[in-house]
Amino acid sequence: METPGSQSSLHRANLERVVRAVRLAGSLTQAEIARTTGLSAATVSNIVRELKDGGTVEVTPTSAGGRRARSVSLSGDAGIVIGVDFGHTHLRVAVGNLAHQVLAEEAEPLDVDASWVDGFNRAEALVEELIEDTGVGREKVIGVGLGVPGPIDVESGTLGSTSILPGWAGINPRQELSQRLGVPVYVDNDANLGALGELVWGSGRGVKDLAYIKVASGVGAGLVIRGQIYRGPGGTAGEIGHITLDESGPVCRCGNRGCLETFAAARYVLPLLQSSHGPELTMERVVELARSGDPGCRRVVADVGRHVGSGVASLCNLLNPSRIVLGGSLAEAGELVLAPIRESVGRYAIPSAARQLSVVTGSLGARAEVLGALALVLSEMGDSMLLSDRVAGSRGAGVLSSVR
Repeated sequence: METPGSQSSLHRANLERVVRAVRLAGSLTQAEIARTTGLSAATVSNIVRELKDGGTVEVTPTSAGGRRARSVSLSGDAGIVIGVDFGHTHLRVAVGNLAHQVLAEEAEPLDVDASWVDGFNRAEALVEELIEDTGVGREKVIGVGLGVPGPIDVESGTLGSTSILPGWAGINPRQELSQRLGVPVYVDNDANLGALGELVWGSGRGVKDLAYIKVASGVGAGLVIRGQIYRGPGGTAGEIGHITLDESGPVCRCGNRGCLETFAAARYVLPLLQSSHGPELTMERVVELARSGDPGCRRVVADVGRHVGSGVASLCNLLNPSRIVLGGSLAEAGELVLAPIRESVGRYAIPSAARQLSVVTGSLGARAEVLGALALVLSEMGDSMLLSDRVAGSRGAGVLSSVR
């Protein structure tokens, strides 16, 4: 038994610090590990050698600043994680390994609002199909990240707003999927997962304080503070769509008037154009037409950008993020929507906060949430389970059993 404060206990803690740093980053040079963990270069070198001998990490030659270096990542066969993203109209599933490599991915249209049973049936089947496609044993699955388009009640684990997914009222998505797949499941809303995806793989890389704004059927934000998702005590942080812009404005589904969502979300914006562009118009089509020069669509996209910018300005004044990443179908409009956002930020935000802010589109597109679901598992899983057997040289199926 290890005694707290003993050499063996300290060594174990250092092993876990190194594994955690590599797990969260995907790959790091040994110099970067030393900076991240605060350990000396000699200690990091010895630990990396031990982890490599035990099969926990892989070391490959690379370069940093024009000099030769060694890149450290978790072993590709240490285990796999699953990402499941439920949108209102789609299901997307991805399989990745602990080295942050996506091994398989599939998306299909799905009316998630219609039936939660059908949604989970299809998700279960698609997960099984992709695991089989990768050729990796099912016993290697460490956990599943699950994204849903609505806030999760922290205490009960159920969806917190029946107005968003009325057919899912009272459903505990984490519990439901965990029972079906027999592995730990970590759940979060789509905006938080979009923020995680862009933070790890996309436009948020290297940034510690950012907000991911998703404009789709609703408007939400994923907040990253000091490199961590901030959810708030009740799990509802980031509901930027319900900032009031006009107290006499349209009634929002939340019951208030003039929320940002009533000026920016697709359900409120599309009727402005359907009389001239047809009832089958989608936000994706609006963006496509705007990029092609359609004056009506350009005006609507710009108006939405200015309204979103007002909400972003409020975020800047409160949290002072260094970057805003725009996601959802609206992001495909590029500068047509970014310029109006910046204009509103410059007008309404504190000048010092506005000067420090960059506003960009996400680089992951529709994949942001499912990749964020993978990142959620990688951030929530423990480090000790990667060490218990592997550093001792053990191989095989102990990965899954150790986290159950």
